Formats: sequence, C-alpha cells, structure tokens
Amino acid sequence: MTQSPSSSPAATTGAPGAETRLPGTVSGEVPPEPTPIHALTDPDTSAVVAPTPEPVLPFTLLDTEVPPGNRRRLSWYASDSFTGLAEPTPVLIAHGSRPGPVLCLTAAIHGDEVNGIEMVRRVLYGIDPEELTGTVIGVPIVNLQGYRQGSRYLPDRRDLNRHFPGHARGSAAARIAHSLFNGIIRRCDALVDLHTGSFHRTNLPQVRGDLGIDSVVHLTKGFGATAVLSSQGPPGSLRRAATDIGIPAITLEAGEPMRFQSEEVDHGVRALRSLLNHLKMVPRFRLWGEPQPIYYESVWLRVNDGGILTSLVPLGARVIKDQVLGEVTDPITNRRNEIRAPFDGRVLGMALNQSVIPGFAAYHVGIQRSEEELATADPAESTESDAAADDTEQSDLAPPDMEVAPETDAPPADVGDSALSDEEERPD
Repeated sequence: MTQSPSSSPAATTGAPGAETRLPGTVSGEVPPEPTPIHALTDPDTSAVVAPTPEPVLPFTLLDTEVPPGNRRRLSWYASDSFTGLAEPTPVLIAHGSRPGPVLCLTAAIHGDEVNGIEMVRRVLYGIDPEELTGTVIGVPIVNLQGYRQGSRYLPDRRDLNRHFPGHARGSAAARIAHSLFNGIIRRCDALVDLHTGSFHRTNLPQVRGDLGIDSVVHLTKGFGATAVLSSQGPPGSLRRAATDIGIPAITLEAGEPMRFQSEEVDHGVRALRSLLNHLKMVPRFRLWGEPQPIYYESVWLRVNDGGILTSLVPLGARVIKDQVLGEVTDPITNRRNEIRAPFDGRVLGMALNQSVIPGFAAYHVGIQRSEEELATADPAESTESDAAADDTEQSDLAPPDMEVAPETDAPPADVGDSALSDEEERPD
C-alpha cells in the first residue's frame, strides 16, 4: 500500500520541496507559537487558567482577505476568455471562526454536469461561518465557457480534466488548469471534485479515490451511505494531480449530465455535510446510514451489436453471474442480443436507453472483493485493470464525429501539432 505524505487532510505536505502548511494559516505566513500542552496556573490563586485560544487570521485567496466568521463571493480570472476579454468565474468561500482544515469543492469541470453546481451552492450557503472550524472553498462552475454552451468541453474541444496541473504557457486548457491549480487548489488541505456520468450515461452516487493513500481513505470514510470505488484517476485529472502533490482528493459521482436531478443532488449534499462532520469542521450530528461496500475492481460491459439498448435492471442493482442486464435489438432485422453479467456485482453506472453501436459501454459493474481476496487472486483472472477501469471513468471515448484540436501543454518553444493521446481523449 502506498503511504501518503499525510494521514489526515488537516495538514498537507506536497511533493519534495513543497511547502508544509498548517490548517487555518495562509501560505507564506509563519504560524503562531503553539500554546503549551500543560495547563497554566495563576501564581496568586493557584487556580487553573484556560489557555488563550489562538487567533484566527483572515484567509487570503485571489488577493482578497476574508475575515474569520465570514462568507464571501470572489472572482477567479482563469485566463483571457475566448472572446479576448477577461471573464470572472465565481468562487464562494466560507472562513470559519476557529482554525481548521481547508476543504475545496469543485464542480462543472465538464460544462454539462449540472448536479454538482447545485451541490456546491447548497453546501456553501448552508454553512454558518461563525460555527465553522476551518475554511470551505467552492468553485461551482469551473468550465464557465462549456457550461454556457451546454458542452462537456472547452470551446476548442479539449477536455479540461485531462490537463492538470496545467502550464502557464500551454494550450487554453492547460492555462486554465494551471490558473485553477495554482491559484486555488494548492491552498486546499483536501479536495472533492464533483462529476456526473457523460454521453447519455448515469452514475450511482459514488466516491472514487486512490485507496492506496491513507489520507484519501480517511476522506472516503466521511461520506456515509455512499458506495466507494477504488481508482487512481486518469492522468491529467484534477484529483490525480492533487494527490500527486500530497493533497488528498476524491471524485463524487452522481447522476447524468445536462439535467438537474433532485435525488442525486440531495444525496450529494448530505454526503458533503457528512464529510464536514467527519473532518470536525461542523458540529457533530447522527451518523448517516451504514458505510457502503468498497469496490476494488470494476469493469464496463460493452455491447457487441448495434441497435436499440433496453435495460432490464435499474441503476444500483445488485446482480448475479449470467443475469440479463439488458437487450440490444436491431430495429430492421428484429435480431435481439442479451447483455449478461459475467460475475456477481453491482451496477455502479449505466447507459440510458438509446441507440448504440458495437463497443458502446453499457454497464459499469463493481466487483465487491476484500483486500485479502485481491492479494491472493490470480492476476490472469482479473476482468479489467484499474487503468482500464479509468478508461471509462465517467464515460467512453469522445464521439467519433468530434474534431479534436492538435494538443500541446508545453511552452511555446516546444509547440508541435501532435494529436491527442488516448488518455487525453478519455473523458473523466
């Protein structure tokens, strides 16, 4: 098991040479001397005197100071917009009256994923900063251009979630990624990146994280009745880049794109509030449900024939080996082909009923195995590696009719017209 630089999101240590920052302090500031552990004694009365609480400093973000116990709406200028004019992206921040960790919430890195936007709004405006320990930062709409166009991608057809940590002199996607990562994400002690399914697919509410990192495991335990899927995250994704520098990060998946789904949003909000409680950032309340199983393996089942897909099981269904999950019917020949479960598992994600082509990813099935079982399993029996599972993390490849612009994240001296790699094309 890979150990993280920190076993708790309350203190973050980055890659070699990176700064170590204590909760409630601002980057570059020297934290106050800690209060001695032993009690202080009044020399005249011999009465025990409570230690003086540490003062909470204003939190500085995007060149703006937020006083303790306050909430603010700031503006992040990712880069010059595609119209040539600088365009602000809203950032919400609640800075508590007591020192604690800095939790970041990001949504709509893919512009067509609406559920996460509402989750961030409800959580940030539902916090009482006077009762908050630490700081919560929310970026409801990271990909503002894609959101306005109802598109998953940036206007240049690039997937922003394949370009982190970005580059100040790279492509448009790389520059936006670099600005977000260095201006906001590096200030976080923990990160939750909110997503949905994509391309007419939907996801059961679930947490995805690299369970080989202790601090990530600690995060996942705060989401109550939410399934957990072990996954490192695709290269270039925000959470992968964050964990690479020592910031524990997870993805919270819920629902489908282009729609506001109240049940999925309610689940996500409850999960995030449960996390705040788990991190001791808000007053304690009753545990939300029983912890859900952890799925250390998963596989996408793909159709072999084109036609109309009709599902026979609902999202979240627990299925057994050889159970029929759905059918694909050729509308011309009336030929029907069944899609069967190759093993016992649970449907974590699935395509909506629609017209499909051969190879289309239809059902994402999680395999519930213990770590001990995985350690003794024959690698040849594995249905799909973690890397392959990330192949369709949120979905499949970009639509075949999509034109993908030549890519480079290198500075201008290294610019070249190279095509996107498979990893860069894969939506997160």
